[in-house]
Amino acid sequence: MRNEQLIAGLDIGSNKTRLAIGKLEEKENGSKQLNIIAVSEVPTEGFNKGDISNLEDLVSTISSVVEKAEMKVGASIDEVCVGVAGDHIVSKIVKGSIVISKANNEIDIDDIDRLIETVKSTGVPTNYDILHIMPISFNVDGQLPVKNPIGMTGMRIEADVEMITGLSTRINNFKHAINRTQLDSLFFVFSPLAAAEAVLTKRQKDMGVLVLDLGHSITKGVIFEEGSVIHTFNFPIGAFHITADLAIGLKTSIETAEKIKRKEGTLNISSIRRTEQVDISKYENKKEIGKKNNFSKRYINEIIEARVDEIFSFVAQELKKAKRFGKLPAGVVLTGGGAEMPYLVDYVKEKLLLPVSIGYPTGFIANEEKVFRPEYATVSGLLLWSIMQQEERKTKKIKIDFSKFFFIIKKWFKILTP
Repeated sequence: MRNEQLIAGLDIGSNKTRLAIGKLEEKENGSKQLNIIAVSEVPTEGFNKGDISNLEDLVSTISSVVEKAEMKVGASIDEVCVGVAGDHIVSKIVKGSIVISKANNEIDIDDIDRLIETVKSTGVPTNYDILHIMPISFNVDGQLPVKNPIGMTGMRIEADVEMITGLSTRINNFKHAINRTQLDSLFFVFSPLAAAEAVLTKRQKDMGVLVLDLGHSITKGVIFEEGSVIHTFNFPIGAFHITADLAIGLKTSIETAEKIKRKEGTLNISSIRRTEQVDISKYENKKEIGKKNNFSKRYINEIIEARVDEIFSFVAQELKKAKRFGKLPAGVVLTGGGAEMPYLVDYVKEKLLLPVSIGYPTGFIANEEKVFRPEYATVSGLLLWSIMQQEERKTKKIKIDFSKFFFIIKKWFKILTP
């Protein structure tokens, strides 16, 4: 049985693939809230660092995660909102301008549409598809930048627009894999934008904040200020690289290194006694004769810290590129599987000179507690994003990803808060 009232979000990561199914429910006061009624998770096959390595394996992965979720709800889904990331994602600020030709010179939604179409025609790299077009600010006849020019009068309007694009071949292969499972891809969303919908408040977005998704193989970020996206980035280093470093340093398997990272890892190295040892054989499936088994716990965590330092050096560079290093009042919100590493919050505070917190998803109800963990921020945010975009589609007034200027979006932000 297919249920048109159900919505679904698909988050395909290098390590885990997650699917969430939800529906809008009416509260006693007449408002609506999202209820996530099922989540499923399977190991990812055929996909790494945002790229398909084996199409058949990826199709099997998607089919498996969808089947597990559908069994929980007893119904089938038709379409999914999909999160994307990877080194093929390109973000840049594009400028555009048009002349207002109406007799009264009043700016309306059609003018904004025309302005954005101008940006699209000049700012898209060859062989890339547009994922998001998000106006940052407007300028009307040389006035100070304004957030919403609709209703103002002027002869000429200019815009600074954040444009996020993805390589066409990779997006198309992604769509093909999803279509092979009899699903339609409703929207493709840059993953940290989806996570931001689940973990940020409007106040944080207005004040200035970085959402940082610490994934398995990719670290992704998006910076908001005055309610708009002003910078995005992603680079191919994540929590798995810490595990790989440990495997090399301790001369053990990836599986053992992952266990050691989770059980013995900490960024509070000063608290470790220099004489403290870790017997790694207790984490291995079998002991090898003649192999060194005891390692200094300090040495283990120095390996961890070196890679974490590299990751956040890249993040610091992105903040400096955006001219926001040490200058975001709402600080950094960490999401993803690596967000809860012991003492990571304190470490990042010192590294980036900003307030830091862990992003726990909100804005919905759910019967599975794990949905409220930071690693589920993207998949739960995809449902919130899907609701927002579908409502825009129903109005038939908004043709672009114009997420902060229109009253319908403000209304839905209120509705989606329990």
